[in-house]
Amino acid sequence: MVEARITVNGKVTPISPAAPHTTVLDFLRDRGFTGSKEGCAEGECGACSIMVARPGVEAKTDWVAVNACLVPVASLDGQEIVTAEGLATLDGSGTPTELHPVQQEMAVRGGSQCGYCTPGFICSMASEYYRPGRCGGAAAAETNGAATNGAEHAHEGDHEHGPNGFDLHSLSGNLCRCTGYRPIRDAAFALGAPEADDPFAQRRDQDAPAPVATEYSQDGRTFRRPETLAEAVQLLRERPDAVLVAGSTDWGVEVNIRSRRADYAIAIDRLPELRGLTIASDHIEIGAAVPLTEIERRLDGSVPLLAQLFPQFASRLIRNNATFGGNLGTGSPIGDSPPALLALGASVVLASADGEREVELADYFTGYRQSVRRADELIRAVRIPLPLAEVTAFHKIAKRRFDDISSVAVAFALDIEDGVVTRARIGLGGVAATPIRARDTEAALIGRPWNTETVEAAAAILQGEGTPMNDHRASSEYRAAMLGQSLKKLYAQTTEAVLS
Repeated sequence: MVEARITVNGKVTPISPAAPHTTVLDFLRDRGFTGSKEGCAEGECGACSIMVARPGVEAKTDWVAVNACLVPVASLDGQEIVTAEGLATLDGSGTPTELHPVQQEMAVRGGSQCGYCTPGFICSMASEYYRPGRCGGAAAAETNGAATNGAEHAHEGDHEHGPNGFDLHSLSGNLCRCTGYRPIRDAAFALGAPEADDPFAQRRDQDAPAPVATEYSQDGRTFRRPETLAEAVQLLRERPDAVLVAGSTDWGVEVNIRSRRADYAIAIDRLPELRGLTIASDHIEIGAAVPLTEIERRLDGSVPLLAQLFPQFASRLIRNNATFGGNLGTGSPIGDSPPALLALGASVVLASADGEREVELADYFTGYRQSVRRADELIRAVRIPLPLAEVTAFHKIAKRRFDDISSVAVAFALDIEDGVVTRARIGLGGVAATPIRARDTEAALIGRPWNTETVEAAAAILQGEGTPMNDHRASSEYRAAMLGQSLKKLYAQTTEAVLS
């Protein structure tokens, strides 16, 4: 295998002598790219964000913003990244001669005070700036020369989208403590379309870097990126103690906050067998390593329950890396995707050197952060049966509307025919040692009329599902109360839909 290396702002840079656990953030700062900052080391502040060139959904390449503090630099072997320093136009000596349009708008609209968070905002904003189709017919300006019109007429959009197509959710993972968000929003809404000769826009028409087989070792620790699933499961058979790395949105926190180190890590995020998304006549299969943002864009609302889940799952920066496989693999009882997938009746496909087996998600979790997955197995895909339920909803109860850990998560999937509930699946998170199905409540609904009497009785049962605990996020009594209220809210929503 060739020397591990990464392209940073157009220049190929060896990864050595960085340790296998070294994050992209530390790697960059050690080499003088100090625009990216460490704020939280947990992927919650966005001060560290950078752009990565990845295979696109609507173009050959998408510029994707990610948290550099969570991603191991070894996982970007052969890949191409851009930092805030690399966006400006440089002369032959590397001195900036012209600001990037995003940098220019942030400067002229007062989008920075102390400047600590600014490079991260700029990278996240630039990623959205280059999103294909962003400037559709609603764009307020076709070029950055006319971009001033965007801020002046921002009221023509809604409070989360500008008239230039800019989605403020792209900045949901970036925090600013001193500037305030209005001038940052104004800068975002002022951006027009990239110029025709913009090199980053032109880069979208070229293929993204292909995955590189990697075997990188330093100080007795090894990072491996196999080429195929067969190679990956064989490595896992030989090294059942290995840490599987996909989006690293969970493992990266372990590395930073708890100083966890892996003697042997296996990267599975770019395995072709884990990157598919297919819709068959009787099911949808989603590869375990497809980032949530990509799933969201490829499904394009065709699974309404997931469409409700995605905006409430952490932030866009996290969703750009996080995967269903990782969220299920950690076994956390407060992960956001398990309740939704339980309500959808999903199953997981587990792969090992012996072959594959399919397990109902309702039977997958066995205890706190434990599952039926063996040490030599990995999650290859998630399967969602078709047809989908007609009435679905995802309710997340948390202290913040976005980018927060849920106190309680409830997902509903009901079929109602002629006013009678014919099928019901309810997934719960945050109320037991594992994500669970609300079996007693489901039984109380099936075969009964969808009316106030049924809902009141079922809500009382739902309050008793699970074994909610007291912690700093919520009391057990509050969690139980929210379960009952969630069903009542669903009934109110469906009633309003009928009346309207």
